[in-house]
Amino acid sequence: MLKTMKNAFAVKEIRKQILFTLGVLIVFRLGTYITVPGINAKALSSVASSGLISILNTFSGGGLTNYSILAMGVSPYITAQIVVQLLQMDIVPRFVEWSKQGEVGRRKLNQVTRYLTIVLAFVQSIGITAGFNYLSSLNLVPNPNVKTYISIGIILTGGTMFTTWLGDMITERGLGNGVSMIIMAGILARVPIGIKQIYTEEFVSAATNQIWKPILYVVILVLIVLIIVTFVTYVEQANYKIPIQYTRRLADATESSYLPLKVNVAGVIPVIFASSFIATPQAILMAFTQNHSEATWFKVMTNLFNMQTPAGMTLYTFLIVLFTFFYAFVQVNPEKLSENLQKQGSYIPSVWPGKETQKYVSRLLMRLSTVGALYLGLISLIPLLASSIWGLSASIGLGGTSLLIVVGVTLQTINQLNGMMMKQEYVGFIR
Repeated sequence: MLKTMKNAFAVKEIRKQILFTLGVLIVFRLGTYITVPGINAKALSSVASSGLISILNTFSGGGLTNYSILAMGVSPYITAQIVVQLLQMDIVPRFVEWSKQGEVGRRKLNQVTRYLTIVLAFVQSIGITAGFNYLSSLNLVPNPNVKTYISIGIILTGGTMFTTWLGDMITERGLGNGVSMIIMAGILARVPIGIKQIYTEEFVSAATNQIWKPILYVVILVLIVLIIVTFVTYVEQANYKIPIQYTRRLADATESSYLPLKVNVAGVIPVIFASSFIATPQAILMAFTQNHSEATWFKVMTNLFNMQTPAGMTLYTFLIVLFTFFYAFVQVNPEKLSENLQKQGSYIPSVWPGKETQKYVSRLLMRLSTVGALYLGLISLIPLLASSIWGLSASIGLGGTSLLIVVGVTLQTINQLNGMMMKQEYVGFIR
């Protein structure tokens, strides 16, 4: 009877977290339909093919299509996180010191990240507004002037901070990582639009005697999506088990033990980081479109930070590989792992404790990250190549990078749910 009551309480708590998360996501989605005052959102239809619109829509749940107050999404926040984490790598001594101070240091770093997010969001919002206004033949902003651009920048920056706050609320009181859940919600919200686009382009425009062509196209597309989902799910759940032995063991303890490391240690974070890192310079460059569109440096930079060009695809893939190695060592710190094993009176067979264990784990992380980087780069590059070669623009929202994020976040959420249920069972047992 007591066990049943405890299980019912656990289910009730999990249900509350799920409902809270859904409630926050609904608020977020409603915000993507509130257009920024003084903006003619319909003018964006003339530049809908821009790669930047696709990237920012991923982080804003389609908010850029309506040029909503949440049009920037969490892109500036993610970029700020990248910068702060890079500065912790023996670049800014104070940041390095804070990273070693536990919870207190983490709060200080989060505060710096928030301030940097405000700066990046303001600059980026003015950049994309000025750029899209020029590309749309000066129809996006009916009254373009300094005051108008500053007002729009403040509104979009406020929208970014509000979105970030919603993500924090999900992380603290809801289910899953808040920022990742918001990005996933944005991707899923675009799926019906992608399906409608496929239907319009392939079925409505198809001749009656060639109806088999669009049907074959859709069947092939569905099969590709299923293959990608299966492959991503398999790799995301794959683990490398490091055997562990103990110098001090309880009488009833099992003889075998291991430390699991995911084959893709970094998860989907490198893809999110790389997308955001590409979007920020591209948005800032748009502010110079009107006066420098013919300049050599502008053409080079625009070509480099455009994922629809070979140079942009190469840079995007390189960033994914770079962030995969970087974030793997952020997730699993070999030095701390070695220290924790020593404190627990455990060791890896045939490996000396201390520095040798640290070197062993570092080498293992490098090998795993190599596999993870190739995997992430391949999955992310497939839709870009398909778009460039076959013009499958409608399917991009349904495969590749987007599917990678959706599957990864879904698996993380499921694992968190399973962990919460197991925690309740153990707590009940101990009590």
